[in-house]
Amino acid sequence: MTGLRWGILATGGIARSFADDLRTAGLDIAAVGSRSPGSAARFAAEFGIAHAHGSYEELAADPGVDIVYVATPHPAHVENARLALESGKHVLVEKPFTLTGAEAAELRDLGARQGLLVMEAMWTRYLPHMARIREIVAAGALGEIRVVTADHTQRITSDPGHRLNALELGGGALLDLGVYPISFAWDVLGRPTTVRATARLAETGADSEVATIMTHEGGAISTTVSSSRAAGPNTAHIVGTEARIDVDRVWYTPTTFRVTTPDGTVREEFAAEPFEGRGMFFQALAAERLVAEGRTSSDILPIDETVEIMGALDEIRRQIGVRYPQEA
Repeated sequence: MTGLRWGILATGGIARSFADDLRTAGLDIAAVGSRSPGSAARFAAEFGIAHAHGSYEELAADPGVDIVYVATPHPAHVENARLALESGKHVLVEKPFTLTGAEAAELRDLGARQGLLVMEAMWTRYLPHMARIREIVAAGALGEIRVVTADHTQRITSDPGHRLNALELGGGALLDLGVYPISFAWDVLGRPTTVRATARLAETGADSEVATIMTHEGGAISTTVSSSRAAGPNTAHIVGTEARIDVDRVWYTPTTFRVTTPDGTVREEFAAEPFEGRGMFFQALAAERLVAEGRTSSDILPIDETVEIMGALDEIRRQIGVRYPQEA
């Protein structure tokens, strides 16, 4: 443990989950910031945090904070992360990292100029089952990977005022849900060479369902499906010539998987050692390690890759006809 002092920017549901996991892992939450002093005070009392700030600016200026976890809705990520970086803080930014690829590049470049860690909080990549999957793939145990497929489908809400359905709030299944399976395909197969997408749009113009087909180096194909209106299996599969990996429900949270050969033989069954918490602390531990090593980009999800993924999401939105008012 490097002893980084964490600041949490915002006090919503994802901030609560992250703070709970930091406490479970014994990491130091030094401060919390909210636009509402009352909300910051209640959050601080709940999690035993010494300093509660009634503005994001106060949190960013706190000399007792080393790294800021940005937990606001994604249209505000670029502004909030910029504030923290300009104040000399490392940042872990909740996914989707930003609203657009251009915003992602701005934060990457600012972090590089400041010599600070800039990292996307794609917590799935840091989970034990994903670490093992990368080992299996790297060892060539699957043979030539031909197909990767994953879905992220939930029945959330059809309320047009909900942020998932409001374009002005960066709504749509793609950025909230689709980023998970698209990042997964990127993790396994690398940058795609072609991207094709189709979608169903909600009454508000935001995407309620989106599907992608991507080709990757060597000809491998990945497919993803996401929905905010219907709950699916939420599984993932990596299919190679010598074996396949079937990742169980819910694949983007701590779970199990099997490695199966073409004749049906189960070569490996993976289940992580039990641990306390949701599993979000694994990315926090990774961030602490990176800062201790003097690095400004994750080895598991490099910031350049985050920028590329956000650029791909831009292209997918172009193809399905979704544009946010902030882009006008």
